[in-house]
Amino acid sequence: MSKSPRKSIVASFGLLSAELEGSSPSEATGPLPSPSASSHGRVGAGVIGAAHRAIDDIKAERDRLKALVESGGGAIQELDPSKIDPSPFPDRLPDDDGIDFTSFKNSIASEGQKVPIQVRKHPSAPGRHQIVYGHRRWLAARELGTAVRAIEVEISDADLVVAQGIENASRQDLSWIERALFAWRMDAAGIKARNIYAALSVDDAELSKMRTVYRAVPIDLIESIGRAPKVGRPRWLDFAKVFAGTPDAAKRVRDVLSDAKGASITSDQRFQKVLGSLKEKEVAKSAATPIVNREGKVLGIAMTSSKDFRISAEGDLGVDFIKFVEGELPTLAERFSLERE
Repeated sequence: MSKSPRKSIVASFGLLSAELEGSSPSEATGPLPSPSASSHGRVGAGVIGAAHRAIDDIKAERDRLKALVESGGGAIQELDPSKIDPSPFPDRLPDDDGIDFTSFKNSIASEGQKVPIQVRKHPSAPGRHQIVYGHRRWLAARELGTAVRAIEVEISDADLVVAQGIENASRQDLSWIERALFAWRMDAAGIKARNIYAALSVDDAELSKMRTVYRAVPIDLIESIGRAPKVGRPRWLDFAKVFAGTPDAAKRVRDVLSDAKGASITSDQRFQKVLGSLKEKEVAKSAATPIVNREGKVLGIAMTSSKDFRISAEGDLGVDFIKFVEGELPTLAERFSLERE
């Protein structure tokens, strides 16, 4: 039985665009990342096998679609960009500056739009279309006041999200949090976990880390911080941990972002500001208590918070005191257990 045309087209979005351009897929979108060698985590054998099967299907369907388009059967339309709406599942956060987009728009103005975008009929607005892939080309055409070249496909919401995810997997410039947000959008759309693994080239452990962040931190706050391209997974996980442990974290972050609004700072700097504000709050909550012996000499300073107890030694006598406390810890633990019983 032949493959469903709709499913095959979904698998072929990026590669079809490359073929229509007359270049190889690697030239247009970069090499397809190897699931087993992904920098975002190891992928199970089942995902690798599914990816290889998908690649074989894509190659076969690419050749068929290329022949169809070249024979005139693939309808490349010129549409009014004002009658096209973005995808309901955005896959990018705004850039910190528009220099790169301006260069991209100027290139289209001088050389024309060589690669068509993909659209579908708007599911709830007759006479309009919705973007599946090609938001930057659509935006450039809209700002230039020119028609946008497009291929229309039939695709459901669920397949649209998966198709965008497959395209995202080949992008090298998406930040970790942009990938995490796209995982959230697939989760919210009811996409099955195995399809999220394949779309983002991640395994269960990596998806779990993404979920830790977007379930702890409100999505609107993440979007307000921005794409933060220099902030990777470890620091976002640290942020989520501190955020979850701070009762007024959401209000504090919103206040910091409000104060920073309009300032010429990057998304990386916004991230640093909000994380720093939460950690300053943790330090402020700590109580500093001098530790004094019977002669009134300060042995050290005890810093106490909800989850920490630290002693900072004062002088040589303080160092000896810390060693003494260390030796007494087993006895203290035993006394603690007896009192709880």
